[in-house]
Amino acid sequence: MGIKKRSKVSAEFSMSSLTDIIFLLLIFFMLTSSLVAPNSLNLKLPGTSKVPSTVSSKLDNVRISSSGDYYLNGRRLSWNELDGELANKARASSRKLSITISPSPQAPTESVVRVMDIALRRKIDAILAAEVD
Repeated sequence: MGIKKRSKVSAEFSMSSLTDIIFLLLIFFMLTSSLVAPNSLNLKLPGTSKVPSTVSSKLDNVRISSSGDYYLNGRRLSWNELDGELANKARASSRKLSITISPSPQAPTESVVRVMDIALRRKIDAILAAEVD
């Protein structure tokens, strides 16, 4: 008499617990990603507006040379002098001050970011004017 063993291994897999874990992880990452604020520059990209813009007759120009030197309206300044000059202009202006940043194509990125950081700290509107090849 042959004794039959019923030790067949079931090839089925229950996916319900796995989908629960995946949904919980998805919810966790969605909630935590909205709480994390990246430490980055607040850039305003060009767009369209229905409100007519008022253009100042003369914008201050900050030029950055390829060697990393700073020029405010054609006058060479160190980084500390540039920070002080822009702070004085922002305080003296009755409206919000606007500047253009004109780096040369070979200007160090750190120098451009420094000027953008000055504008951010002093609440100055900065327009990055890049050259087109």
